[in-house]
Amino acid sequence: MCLTSEPGDSYRVAVAALVLQEIQPMTESFAELFEESLSNTQLRPGAIIIGTVLDINSEAVIVNAGLKSEGVIPRVQFLNANGEIEVEVGDQVEVALDAVEDGFGATRLSREKAKRDQAWKFLEKAFEAEDTVNGRINGKVKGGFTVELGDIRAFLPGSLVDVRPVRDTAYLEGKDLEFKVIKLDRRRNNVVVSRRAVVEQEYSAEREKLLENLQEGQELKGVVKNLTDYGAFVDLGGIDGLLHITDMAWKRVKHPSDVVQIGDEITVKVLKFDRERNRVSLGLKQMGDDPWVALARRYPESTRLFGKVTNIADYGCFVEIEEGVEGLVHVSEMDWTNKNIHPSKVVTLGDEVEVMVLDIDEERRRVSLGIKQCKSNPWDEFAVTHNKNDHVSGKIKSITDFGIFIGLDGGIDGLVHLSDISWDDAGEDAIRNFKKGDEVETVVLSVDPERERISLGIKQLAKDPFSTYVATNSKGSIVHGVVGAVDAKGAVIDWLTAWRVICAPLSFRVIGWRMPVPC
Repeated sequence: MCLTSEPGDSYRVAVAALVLQEIQPMTESFAELFEESLSNTQLRPGAIIIGTVLDINSEAVIVNAGLKSEGVIPRVQFLNANGEIEVEVGDQVEVALDAVEDGFGATRLSREKAKRDQAWKFLEKAFEAEDTVNGRINGKVKGGFTVELGDIRAFLPGSLVDVRPVRDTAYLEGKDLEFKVIKLDRRRNNVVVSRRAVVEQEYSAEREKLLENLQEGQELKGVVKNLTDYGAFVDLGGIDGLLHITDMAWKRVKHPSDVVQIGDEITVKVLKFDRERNRVSLGLKQMGDDPWVALARRYPESTRLFGKVTNIADYGCFVEIEEGVEGLVHVSEMDWTNKNIHPSKVVTLGDEVEVMVLDIDEERRRVSLGIKQCKSNPWDEFAVTHNKNDHVSGKIKSITDFGIFIGLDGGIDGLVHLSDISWDDAGEDAIRNFKKGDEVETVVLSVDPERERISLGIKQLAKDPFSTYVATNSKGSIVHGVVGAVDAKGAVIDWLTAWRVICAPLSFRVIGWRMPVPC
């Protein structure tokens, strides 16, 4: 079968062939031009390019940067510090190119890297121009602190936080502060800043004005900027003053943090100003009246009052009797009978106790107080209720080398000396017949309530055999005895089996000899 066509058809075919020949080179040249444009813009990974926001959804932001395909960037990279989206559809934004094609035909872009690039460029300009930058202290590391400068984290050495070393930056954290960039190395991602340089520059003018007008006795407002064990440093606006711990309050202060905290705004008085060394001593307690003035007039000796236990030590406890005034209750003034008891066994921190004023030394700012004086004195009570030669009974509390302690009513003790245990036996021998806990009867020999001493006797329960013998035998009576010992000084004569006397050589004469009767 033979196919034929009209002359016009051949013409159309020829024209179509010519058009195709023209289109093919144009398409190839367009692709070449596109590739050339990409190379001219140096679209290598990390390059910063301008793109247009096409769409924003819940998870991503679509950006057209004029490349083979749109970039899909996570939405979180477009959020500001408050968590709000910072772009709208149609906005022109800078993005960083991660890859023109990731192997799946998609272009990968990053807004976060572009932000960091902007931040680095800003820091570089500030570093070159020696301008200040804003940032926030957000952490502590070895040797200093970390500072957030937008999308860049910088290091702040501890010595460059302020004009004085600062241990605690709590009063600065969370606040927008100015810093100076003193070291910048983008390749190593290293930024070092200084706040001290900014503070010194700001303070220079204020300091001169303040130092010119500063006078002792002047009252100023300041901010507590640092605490130490010995006081607090207060920023007076251009110069720091030391508020010593002893000038914080009229009462005793354990640590400055008990009175002030970093960041507190307080009013202080200038106590001393050394213009040559630019040192200022401040006082906080001087802002109020001195409670020690006329204290003895307000609290005469023997005044009884209530106070709060503020501190306990091995040697006693401190009681606050009014704001700013503390007195010492020595351990010896806490209890009538327990002299060696630890104060913590008598009182507890924070207790409200009754005390008596024993002595006030306004010059040395010392108050002596007593707790036991607010209770009845068992020594005085014993002296009132007992007379000499009264019989009292009690249990033996302890036995010592010099006697026996007997427990009496009121928690007090009486002493039976070795010489008052027995008429017949030596004290060292007689004491062996007693043991702790024995109930014994004694005779009151003497009572000294001021010295807190009671003397007791056991042998006084019986009559003195020597006194009885002397009463029945007058001077010159002849007695019979046994020579116990003889030396150059005289002779020792034993008579009545329990008594021994020493006679000088010329004070006796031998009437006769009599051998002792064997037992």
